[in-house]
Amino acid sequence: MPLVITEAKIFACTQSTVLGEKIAKSFGAELGNVITSTYSDGEFQPSYEESIRGTRIFIIGSTNPGPENLMEMLLMIDAAKRASARHITAVLPYFGWARQDRKDKPRVPIAAKLVAKMLEAAGATRIITMDLHADQIQGFFEKPVDHLFASTIFLPYLKSLNLDNLTIASPDMGGSKRAYAYSKALESDVVICYKQRAKANVISHMELIGDVTGKNVVLVDDMVDTAGTLTKAADLMMERGAISVRAICTHPILSGNAYEKINKSKLEELIVTDSIPVKPLSDKIKVLSCADLFADVMEKVHNNQSISSKFVM
Repeated sequence: MPLVITEAKIFACTQSTVLGEKIAKSFGAELGNVITSTYSDGEFQPSYEESIRGTRIFIIGSTNPGPENLMEMLLMIDAAKRASARHITAVLPYFGWARQDRKDKPRVPIAAKLVAKMLEAAGATRIITMDLHADQIQGFFEKPVDHLFASTIFLPYLKSLNLDNLTIASPDMGGSKRAYAYSKALESDVVICYKQRAKANVISHMELIGDVTGKNVVLVDDMVDTAGTLTKAADLMMERGAISVRAICTHPILSGNAYEKINKSKLEELIVTDSIPVKPLSDKIKVLSCADLFADVMEKVHNNQSISSKFVM
């Protein structure tokens, strides 16, 4: 008997509604109807206002802090499971809490593992995400994980700039693998920043490994939070003779006074995706949408087609 592929339905959590609408449009579907009721104490309850029985549904929502974003995703998954959806795919453009992927000192949690288990316990049957903070987080799941790379979005843009003497830079040692992958695709040199932290989000010292004199530098990272590392690295590279410094960061968390740091820095441009909503507070920030990438992968997943090309950096 041939496999019958039923209609797929797409829903979005509150903070990812705009991105969800873009993905649904690219997918060729309407965004599903969800109503969220909120109690006076802040407790909320999402409700699907259409039947999802026996269907494959995609729930789009980044789980960056605050905790209500993760909680809403969990409630949406649980509601879908109890409404008898056949397949429940959690689409997490940004997988939050991922920086806690190991015990880096005694008596601390491994939050990324906990989040993975909560998503599965809620009822997710598949995960689609992009540029995890650490690739090995995929191993925290027992369900299939499609880990996409934003390089398929960034590389065409970088090539369109036609920069001479291009050099790719990693803002820390941990991002060197990502920087080398970009440099291979762009046939460029690589430099690495070595940094020491006094505590989380506070850099005590930074040094540059490599030469940037006369180079157009592009810093590559998976996320930008307070922008302290990026702006400090950009200023250091300009001091060392770089012609220009740009940065590409998949997930624009941009907390605290990040926008102020970016505006005051020597960064010429910060290129990000819309995995997290970006406030229009800086002319230096350019947003490239990840909607087409997710829509393409979701369509292939729904039709049981290969998506291996999306895993290539």
